[in-house]
Amino acid sequence: MLREVMSVKKKGETHYYTVGQLAKLSGVSARTLRYYEELGLLSPKRKANGYREYGPTDVDALQQILLFRSCGVELEEVRRTLAQPRFDAATTLRHHLATLTAQKQELETLIATVEKTIASLEGAYAMTDTERFEGLKRKAVEDNERAYGREARERYGDDVIDAANKKLLAMDEGEWTDVQALGEAIIEQLKAAMATGDAHGAEAQELARMHAAWIKAHWPEGAYSREAHLGLAEGYLADERFTSFYDGAAGAGATQFLRDALVANL
Repeated sequence: MLREVMSVKKKGETHYYTVGQLAKLSGVSARTLRYYEELGLLSPKRKANGYREYGPTDVDALQQILLFRSCGVELEEVRRTLAQPRFDAATTLRHHLATLTAQKQELETLIATVEKTIASLEGAYAMTDTERFEGLKRKAVEDNERAYGREARERYGDDVIDAANKKLLAMDEGEWTDVQALGEAIIEQLKAAMATGDAHGAEAQELARMHAAWIKAHWPEGAYSREAHLGLAEGYLADERFTSFYDGAAGAGATQFLRDALVANL
């Protein structure tokens, strides 16, 4: 992470850095700085002797790059984001801050659950069923936020995603177990429906019904609609993470078949 540059500036003073100086200040290698330059993320000036000279604009850009990377944003996405004409660093970072804060809370809950579980196993603490599942639910929310949170929040808005997370965390043990079992059953039903080769058949109809029930269990009240569900299905095909999940679990072409079954039967 880039160190606080302002701490080494005097009021009204502008600092310029060589490759080695900025590398030391930021904690990244000189090779990394040159790589960022190749990608167009940094644009240092050249002195008369040909050496690079990094000014305030480069320092600010580097800080933003490293902040985004620490938030888990891939470098290519960072490049596209910074290249946007209307890029607003503060708004973008507020979004990432909200995600990080949620992850922190979820991690703290998970740590507490593990500590209580250890104490329970050693006979030093009587753990309730509610406590046993609280950490698992928090972990599920954290994993989902890390994998899909940014895209989901951009598409549906923070209020919808926060409400969905709240709904999941409010599930009791029975509800949580039922939802997990339904998710596993959907994969088996997808395999059975694919075996028929008929996206309009009885197996595919049951698949669509089950998938709709699974979506409704996760989405907040009033958020579900056929159009929203089909939009999500189209997103499955466009996102290799979902394609890899369904195709990996049910066989090649599973994501396409699921989308076709939903279109035909919802």
